Amino acid sequence: MLPSATVGTLELRSLVEPIRRILLRLRGHFLKAEAVNVEFAEKLVEVAQLDSCGEKQHFYVPYDKLVISVGSVTNDHSVKGLEYCHLLKTVEDAAKIRSRLLQNVERACSPLTSDDERRRLLSFVICGGGPTGVEFAAELFDLLNEDLTRYFPRILRNEISVHLIQSQGHILNTYDEALSKYAEERFARDQVEVLTHSRVKEVCPDKILFTQKGEDGETITKELPMGFCLWSTGVAQTDLCKRLSDKLEGQNNRHALETDSHLRLLGTGLGDVYAIGDCATVQNNVADHLVTFLRTMAWEQGKDPTTMQISFSEWRRVASRVKARFPQASDHLRRLNRLFQEYDKDHSGTLSFSELHELLQQIDSKLTSLPATAQRAHQQGLYLARKLNKLAQAGPGLRRNDIDYGDLDAAVFPAFAYQHLGSLAYVGNAAVFDLGGFSFAGGLLAVYLWRGVYFAQSVGLRTRILLAMDWSKRALFGRDLVSF
Repeated sequence: MLPSATVGTLELRSLVEPIRRILLRLRGHFLKAEAVNVEFAEKLVEVAQLDSCGEKQHFYVPYDKLVISVGSVTNDHSVKGLEYCHLLKTVEDAAKIRSRLLQNVERACSPLTSDDERRRLLSFVICGGGPTGVEFAAELFDLLNEDLTRYFPRILRNEISVHLIQSQGHILNTYDEALSKYAEERFARDQVEVLTHSRVKEVCPDKILFTQKGEDGETITKELPMGFCLWSTGVAQTDLCKRLSDKLEGQNNRHALETDSHLRLLGTGLGDVYAIGDCATVQNNVADHLVTFLRTMAWEQGKDPTTMQISFSEWRRVASRVKARFPQASDHLRRLNRLFQEYDKDHSGTLSFSELHELLQQIDSKLTSLPATAQRAHQQGLYLARKLNKLAQAGPGLRRNDIDYGDLDAAVFPAFAYQHLGSLAYVGNAAVFDLGGFSFAGGLLAVYLWRGVYFAQSVGLRTRILLAMDWSKRALFGRDLVSF
């Protein structure tokens, strides 16, 4: 809900909950410092903290179990001039954007400002047509159209322009196509210019250079006057994640730390280090684990895994093990009869090693990485908390039986299974919902439903009360236009 905070619809304190308040009832300890590196062999986290003289000091914090959830940074795509752009990742970013928006409007009202400079100051550009960019564009238009024209000279309304630059053919391209078109039609009606098939080339202090592909396929370089620019074009690894990835074997993803289906960081001790949220991705190499599945089955039957033939009953056993190890593959293993018949090329009533390998490779190709959304991180956090509690409860029994090795995670808890609950976005006094197979968009009723979802997902009672108060204040008195 950060886009709402940038325009004064919500207060920043309504979106966050002090971590110490959460840890109080759990008897947890909080240390505000920067994680610099991890020494996995010694089980130490290197952290940095400023001392009383303002000097950065480094020290180590030991761990038994380590959870890495440092999030991500905005992807710059090697574009020059991003120092002239604003980001929207933290409450500090939202506060800076709010001040800059009001500052531009105030400067545009000055009699010393020329017409060209006024148009530039009131040209607001958003780079990125994902949920964050679309919601910010919608909130910005609402602010300019509903509040600023009431308190500032009306002539400014004719000078205000909002531009949304998107590299794909549609905004909200991960949503249902009908919802993307609805959002584009809504923006067209509100005079928010959507520039699709466009890529930013360079950001200058007073303009943006971008390339746009025409209908004939020709790429043209254009420029756009800019008084404010928001950069919201995907995520990239933090410096800490890059350092950890470089020092660990088995980390081949350049965009996130790779984990197994139990969220354990690949390349570290089994069950010692976990990674969740935007900084991590779950590795789904079903075909690569085929040998393990077949070796186990062959060992049980005293056969060679590379030459054995898999009957339908044995295929069902393989499928059940695949689903237990990779829950995300369950949707692609529903019709076992059809899959067995489709890949039984020689119609022998059995599957050879090559046929089964081809089948699982096809499933591999259909498995996509988990979305970098709050609901994914929320589900992973709940999953990991429950599993660590389960491991703690099973600990005394494991120690009494001298069991301190092997895959203990899999022994006491199932693999992580992500459940996509849907996606939603605010598009200016309207909202769109993509609930996976069912989607809809609407006006005021959909907006209240959108608010209700975020209201229910707030951290606690305090933030829910503050959200309700902010929405009530906005309805009665308009948005808060105070700048600090």
